[in-house]
Parts: sequence; C-alpha cells; structure tokens
Amino acid sequence: QGQLVESGGGLVQPGGSLRLSCAASGLVLGSYAIGWFRQAPGKEREGVSFITSGGGTVYADSVKGRFTISRDNAKNTVYLQMNSLKPEDTAVYYCAAGLLGLLRLWRPSEYRYWGQGTQVTVSS
Repeated sequence: QGQLVESGGGLVQPGGSLRLSCAASGLVLGSYAIGWFRQAPGKEREGVSFITSGGGTVYADSVKGRFTISRDNAKNTVYLQMNSLKPEDTAVYYCAAGLLGLLRLWRPSEYRYWGQGTQVTVSS
C-alpha cells in the first residue's frame, strides 16, 4: 500500500520561504502525476502545483513565479519550494499522487494517494 508523508511546514514571516517535501513509500513517484493542494479554514481544497510523470509542471496563477515544484527520483520525493510567501498562502498543504493526465490534474477526486498534510502559516 502506497503512502505519502509531507514535511517542512511551519510558521514563517511574510516574504519568507519554506520547502515542503513529499516522501513516498510503496509507490514510485516518478510513475505518477503529483499534485500539491492546500486548504485554508472554511475554504475548499485548491490545487497549487503539479508535476506530471513526464516532468511537466503546472502552477496556479496565485503562486506562479513564487513556488517551484520538483522531483528527485533517487529519493522518491517531490518538493515544493515556496518563496515570497504571503499571509494568503496560509493553509494545510497536501501532496497527492495519481495516474492521470494533464486534463485531470486539478481534480482532487482523481488522486489515489494522499498525505496527511502539513501546516503552513504566514504571519508577522
């Protein structure tokens, strides 16, 4: 049974940076599309960034130019580098893995595996 574990969240001041990690066991991340989603209190889960099995990357407009998704196949880990963080980035961040193509990346229901989430709080 595949498992995903996120880490790297925390409290950071506006303008700061964090790097989230999504480590996998029981599945080879390089064979999956990986998505980072986030959910703030009282809001729906939203897609943040995605990387396909072929290495293509997609970003939400709200994070484009500030966040970078990458994958280290040797470590079976996907990262989300978050720079220039804003208070509105505050949320629980989840990584997810699924066998899906570009057209379905934004749909949380399409992902088979989910991590437990890691809290990111941007506040002064």
